[in-house]
Amino acid sequence: MAIMSNNMLGLIFANLHDDTISDLTKMRTMGSVPFGARYRLIDFPLSNMVNSGISSVGVITKANYQSLLDHLGSGGEWDLSRKTGGLKLLPPYGHVGGGLYRGRMEALHGVENYIAESNAEYVLMTDCNVIVNLDYNHILEYHIEKEADITIVYGHGSYTVEQMQTKTAFGVDADGRINDVLIFPNKEGEFNTSMNMYICKRDFLMELITETASRNLYSFEVDVIQHKHKEYKIYGYRYNGYYEQIDGNLSYFAANMALMSQEKRSILFPQRRPIYTKVRDEAPAKYGIEADVCNSLVADGCIIEGKVENCLLFRGVQVGKGAMLKNCIIMQDTVIGDKSEMNYVITDKDVKVGAYRSLFGTEDYPVFVGKAASV
Repeated sequence: MAIMSNNMLGLIFANLHDDTISDLTKMRTMGSVPFGARYRLIDFPLSNMVNSGISSVGVITKANYQSLLDHLGSGGEWDLSRKTGGLKLLPPYGHVGGGLYRGRMEALHGVENYIAESNAEYVLMTDCNVIVNLDYNHILEYHIEKEADITIVYGHGSYTVEQMQTKTAFGVDADGRINDVLIFPNKEGEFNTSMNMYICKRDFLMELITETASRNLYSFEVDVIQHKHKEYKIYGYRYNGYYEQIDGNLSYFAANMALMSQEKRSILFPQRRPIYTKVRDEAPAKYGIEADVCNSLVADGCIIEGKVENCLLFRGVQVGKGAMLKNCIIMQDTVIGDKSEMNYVITDKDVKVGAYRSLFGTEDYPVFVGKAASV
């Protein structure tokens, strides 16, 4: 059964993990980082909300959000251009006394008027760093069944010490209640790790905002989840399906390359639960006589005259004659010159690579070329 459109308010944090992929977020938010040849990271949480029946969504921004505004527009692509509810962009300094926030609770304090004006009974909060296609109805049902104060969606996996430096780990008892919380632990092994998705009642969230603001507390993970898990009924909802969490350049590269698997694509992009994005009217991709494309995702508007293998080409990319691309992520409107060779390279938008250039990285250290750069 779908969530009643007025029963759940969705909040998306567009900036909270910008520092994990700083190369890609110098001039944009985490939410507007390109992904999968035609999407932006925010498309996944936003589409999941819409597919789950949520019709009121607020996007909390902080800085560098012009590209996010251009991408979202009025929310028409997600059927959120509405007179009642719909999509609402919530920039900093949105009210008197507001400003740049240090953590999730300060960000919520900055938009508390928006939350207070909602008639929704529940609030779903999520970030933009998880690539997944899930139904929030199941999580809400679990939250209600457990009579929880807060429900956190988590996954389980094996991680290195370096990977855990950006994660929150949980201990969970037999009933699913969280009984231990580790913030960025300096450990390796198997952990239950947060997917940065939370459900709670709106009234409960308003009380949290008031209390933390009065005590000058700003971190939801530390000041609420870690310090209050014995006081509040905080439950974990384990998600066993496929997902990718972006917490660095390597995980971003790996998440994109994972789309080469037809099985994983079918999980992320099922017909019954599509991932929506901004429509850009382009001609279909054009392949030259000498073009050779293998195991790659090619968006519309591309012109390919060289060899492309195991790559993602975003809209409007041009690959010159005799050029050879392997294991690359080439973003929108990039031009690759004739006879150039590239392997394990990520180029941002509008990059110009001249003829006869060679760029080589490795799977563990792909080369990154910044936006509008010339090589």
